[in-house]
Parts: sequence; C-alpha cells; structure tokens
Amino acid sequence: MDLFTIFVSLSFIIFLIQAFQLLKTRGEKLPPGPAGLPIIGNLHQLGDQPHKSLTKLAKYYGPIMCLRLGQVNTVVISSSAVAKEVLQKQDLAFSSRSIQDASRCIDHVPYSVIYLPVSSKWRNMRKILNSNVFSGHSLDGSKEIRCRKVEELVESCRSKSRRGEAVDVGEAAFMTSLNLLSNTFFSRDVVDSFSNSSKEFKELIRKITEDNGKPNMSDFFPFLARFDPQGIRHRMTINVTKLLDLLQGLIAEKLEKKKVEALDQHDAKKDVIDVLLDISQQTPQEIDRKDVEHLCLDLFIAGTDTSSVTVEWAMAEVLKNPTVMKKAKAELDEVIGKGKVIDEADISHLPYLRCLVKETMRLHTVVPFLIPRLVEKDVDVCGYVVPKNSQVFVNAWAIARDPDNWTNPLEFKPERFLDSEVDVRGRDFELIPFGAGRRICPGLPLAMRMVPVMLGSLLNCFDWKLEGGISAKELDMAEKFGITLQKAYPLRAVPLSL
Repeated sequence: MDLFTIFVSLSFIIFLIQAFQLLKTRGEKLPPGPAGLPIIGNLHQLGDQPHKSLTKLAKYYGPIMCLRLGQVNTVVISSSAVAKEVLQKQDLAFSSRSIQDASRCIDHVPYSVIYLPVSSKWRNMRKILNSNVFSGHSLDGSKEIRCRKVEELVESCRSKSRRGEAVDVGEAAFMTSLNLLSNTFFSRDVVDSFSNSSKEFKELIRKITEDNGKPNMSDFFPFLARFDPQGIRHRMTINVTKLLDLLQGLIAEKLEKKKVEALDQHDAKKDVIDVLLDISQQTPQEIDRKDVEHLCLDLFIAGTDTSSVTVEWAMAEVLKNPTVMKKAKAELDEVIGKGKVIDEADISHLPYLRCLVKETMRLHTVVPFLIPRLVEKDVDVCGYVVPKNSQVFVNAWAIARDPDNWTNPLEFKPERFLDSEVDVRGRDFELIPFGAGRRICPGLPLAMRMVPVMLGSLLNCFDWKLEGGISAKELDMAEKFGITLQKAYPLRAVPLSL
C-alpha cells in the first residue's frame, strides 16, 4: 500500500470518527465556536501564537467557546466569571488533567502530582508538599541558602559590570532559579559555570520544556500517538530519563550521607529531600522513593523556567519604563539601603516591588493556558454543555488582559495594585497565573519569595542600560509561545556600578 492510499484511508477514518462525534452531541447546547474544516477542525486558526488567536476568537464567540482541534473537542474559557465557575464552583468536575502525549514518557504520569487524578494518593502528595515543602516554616528554614544564591547572582553581575559586559538576564535568572530550587531541596548547586554535569542538567531542562511546548500531532489525533510522527515523545524519553538519572544520583548521595550521619550520631540540618525520604521510610504507603524521584522531576521542570522568565519580563518592563525603574529603586533605597541584596523578610516591607511583580505576572502571564483539564462526563456550565472527554483550556493570558477587569490593560502600570486587594493566590479570578482551586500550583509560596528577591536585588545593586546603546523605546517585547511565554529575543543589559 503506497503512502497516498494510506493517507486517504486515514483521512476517511478520521472523517467517520468526527461524524460520529457530531451525531453524539446533536441536540446538546454546546458552547458557540467557529466552524471547523474536515479532518483538521480549527487547527488552522491557532497559528504560532494560539493564546492571541483564541483571545481574538473569544471576542466574537464569547467567554466560553467550543472548537475542534483535530479529533479533540476543546472548550476555551476566556473570562474571570467563567473561570470562577470552572475552577471554583465546579472544581471537582474539572479537576482531571488532559494528559499530553509527551508527558507519557517513562511511565511518569502514575507518579506525577501534576497529572494524578484527584484521589487519596494525590491528596497525600499535596498534603506532604503543603506541609513539608512549601509551608512558611519549611521555606524559612532554607532561606539562608537561597539568599547566598542571590548574592552569587549579584556578584556575577558585578564581575560583568567591571568588564563592561552585558548580562543575559533570562539565562542568569534561570541558573539562579535552578540553584535556588536545588539548594532548597538538596542543599547544593546543580549548576555552575564549569561542571559538565551541571551544564547537562541545565540543557536537559531546557530541552524538556521546549519539547513540552511544541504542538504535537499526537495530541490532536490520538491514533497517531503509537507512531510518534514528530519524534517528540522519543526525544522526551531520552531527556527525561537522563534528568531522572541525575536526580536519582542526588537522592542516592543523600541516602548515603544520612547513613553516615546516623553512624556518627550527627544531627545535621535537614533539607526538603531529607524530610521526604524520612516520610517515605516511615510511611511508604503514602510516598515511596519512586514517588520522591518523580516529584523532584515535576518540581525541577515546572519550577525553574517559570520564575526565571518572570524575572526577565519584569526587568524588560522596568528598562522600558524608566519611571517604574525610578520608583522601584527609590523604595529599595529607602527601605533596604542602596547596593544591598534583598532578604526574603524584606519583601513584606516593599509594596511597590510586590506590585511590580504582580503587574509582570498580569501583563506577561508566563503559562498562558493553565494545564488543560479533562471532563469525564457531560458538565453544564453557564447554560452550555461541555461534552464528556472534552479538554478545557483556561486562557489566563486573555483574562489578565480583559478590559472588563482592567483599566488600560495593555499598559504596564504597577500602581494599579497599590490600592487593590487583587492577588495571585487563586482567590481573584481576574489574575490566576498559578491557577486556582484544588489544583493550584503548589510551588506558589516559593515562587513568590524567589522572584521578588532576585528582581529587587538586581535593581537595588545596579543601574542598568540596554546592550548596544538601544533606547528603551527600541526594546523588542515580542513573545515566543511555548509551555512558558518567553521573550522572543533574550534581554541583554549592562549592569552599571552605583
């Protein structure tokens, strides 16, 4: 059978499946949406900036919209009111995750706190995270080592300043975020400028996040998954296996160290992995070593790029808006003292810095679509039926720029939060960069320490100018869509001594 015959046969099969799906939903009041083409549905309308394309479509079809992406029925939520209905009022019905084909590599899903269904295992994992990893007490215990990492970031920039060289802000923030996370978990760096293994660690996370963010035909046409036509799952399998091997090596080192400390009767200060390993030994039915390994995998992949991209966007906006820079530096000078590194305890005394971070998360929502949900039965939402097995996208990027929620939404204006109680913690649905409801990002407390400390320290310790004499007005703020919404062109700026 030649390739043309195979293509025609597959197209006919897809057409029959789609016709059957349409017959099943006939008579149901589905959300409005654009008519799709045969076979591909509405895929052609996504483009390379789907968060923007779907926002434009929502202006015509409304805040709850139905599309067909290949074989997959997809419902898109684009308003805070409907997001509240889905993520709060009917949270349980929308609590399952739509699992992308790339995430199925190395049998990760059954151990992943991101993809596990709401169940006793998932509840135990979340309880352990909330109580032992991201609680205020746990984070306070490890803040000194994170402070050292920020001091090293500042010293690295100071070295560049002496040589008159530019800093790749996103890259520097990424390396610092990775080491902030690794020191919180392992009390050690996983990245430095010289180690080959640390360079591999960094590159693996980059490759994994890039492949995770690529459109995958296997997600739109599930029958293609067995063939992996773009090779995405194959590459993910290789890279995730290598990263897991590195994490397993770090965990094995910790176990050996614990044995030595037990023999020496040495009561060492415990980090997150020590605590998790203790729990796994005491109550293995709640979390075992394999769970710990895959939990680390989730947190390192999800927790580094998001924080570093936010810092890069914030620095870009500050450089583009000199008035904002002046206000932020004046507050830092008054509260902290010029040239000093920010301590996590200082954040509560820096309201303008906190507003600056919130405004960055609003205007540059790093994860434009919250991790897609999956409905396992028909659900009524706002007078419409969301059919069983539909994936649900919440367009957090569109909601954060909705003129019904925000005055002059495209303007970068931290002052809008000074007299506002709107926060990012999942209670205010006009700003949900971390999601909301029971599946809100568990790493929120750590991110809300890491980002202001890095950003505030960079602003307080240096003046900055764009590389190559570029003016603020010339700074390109184009976006590159992926699992995170990054700057299309890396921000390069020269730190100037105060």
